[in-house]
Amino acid sequence: MGRQHLFVAITLALVFQLPSVATADDKRKNYNRWGMQSLPAAATDSDYYDNGSPGDAKVQLGAQLFFDKVLGGNLNMSCATCHHSFTGTGDGLSLPVGEGGKGLGVTRDTGIGADAVHERVPRNAPAVFNLGAKEFQRMFHDGRVQINPAMPSGVESPAGTDLPEGLDSPLAVQAMFPVTSGTEMAGQAGENPIADAAAAGDLAGPDGVWAQLADRLRGIDGYVDQFVAVYADIDSADDIQFTHAANAIAAFEAVNWRADNSPFDRFLRGERGAMSMSEMAGMRIFYSPQKGNCGSCHSGTFQTDQSFRAIAAPQVGAGKGDGAYGYEDFGRERVTGDPADRYKFRVPTLRNVAQTAPYSHAGAYDTLDAMVRHHLNPVESLYDYDSSQLRMPSRPDLDAKDHLAMSDPNVLMEIAKANELAPVPLSERDIRHLMDFLHALTDPAMLDMRGDVPRSLPSGMPLGD
Repeated sequence: MGRQHLFVAITLALVFQLPSVATADDKRKNYNRWGMQSLPAAATDSDYYDNGSPGDAKVQLGAQLFFDKVLGGNLNMSCATCHHSFTGTGDGLSLPVGEGGKGLGVTRDTGIGADAVHERVPRNAPAVFNLGAKEFQRMFHDGRVQINPAMPSGVESPAGTDLPEGLDSPLAVQAMFPVTSGTEMAGQAGENPIADAAAAGDLAGPDGVWAQLADRLRGIDGYVDQFVAVYADIDSADDIQFTHAANAIAAFEAVNWRADNSPFDRFLRGERGAMSMSEMAGMRIFYSPQKGNCGSCHSGTFQTDQSFRAIAAPQVGAGKGDGAYGYEDFGRERVTGDPADRYKFRVPTLRNVAQTAPYSHAGAYDTLDAMVRHHLNPVESLYDYDSSQLRMPSRPDLDAKDHLAMSDPNVLMEIAKANELAPVPLSERDIRHLMDFLHALTDPAMLDMRGDVPRSLPSGMPLGD
């Protein structure tokens, strides 16, 4: 080891040295004395809704429903198609290939002939880690599902007052909606009755999307037996509602994808030696207002303040139909109607962040390193964006729409003007330490999630694509 490296190692050791009897609170106070923002408290069971444990009947039912294409309008899409345990609870693509595509993850194509996809799903498939925690009161990139006591169901959502009551959590409410999207799971009008109901906006009617899906489940004995066993208010097939399915799916996601035993989590619980010296140095950069200042947004137990921020993220793909020419995505403004929220998207949790590429609301950045560097100078990064890093299957008509916004100087200017992040000068060494810390946010239990996949499904549908 060279003298300079030895000096740095000794300095870090002195800075971060703590008595072996120090409590987790002592550690947080010690680090705060070194000019860092407050470190979060370690996650505990009380931070989560009670969804049971792995192997519970409700969780097992939810796992089967999550991986079953019986919930797809054309019987060719499951929740797992875009949120698979093999792909970090996302799909590995910048923008998902929804109903009509074939394959899984980065091998997925756009389908063929009349069954091919009509468009890309306009936003990146977000990871699902820790969304069973109580602090996650808003779902989706724009927060269009959110706790609101003024609503009959207690939750504001795209369904408005038609959202049924009896849903266990915002995560369960979130599970109600992919099945209603023609692009994601329902299919296009004319292809099946569920797609027809979705296209007509009929979600909660007697022939609506949710009623038709519940009817499908009522016709599968293996599911009926489980619903009767799990839910006290179900005595027969006739009692099954899609809300029961959504609650079970949320229970599976919440229990199996609870990720709070990373090296950083163990450090917060007072475990000596849980993180390496480089990871500790990266933590100090992350939480120092004078250095990375990442903790100003990525604060709290799960490293998100649950806010919505504009960070000049590149707009790739066809967008959500916003703007003068329809190829923009106005983000949070679509929910609030407030132009001040334009281009703002939810600050994501950073647990297991190294597993959840690509990054940003449109999956513009293929690596964590690229996403970190974007944060250091967002406007410069926006104007210098290299679209070759996009991970999406190519098709000429879709490709033609992917770069419309980024080719429009007026759009770029507006995205840049909305940016809320000041440039952050970090050295290459600082970035290496910061990256090491971000990798220390990975729960080892999430490195092998093959056990999440059921061996078979009551519907008899194949698990593969």
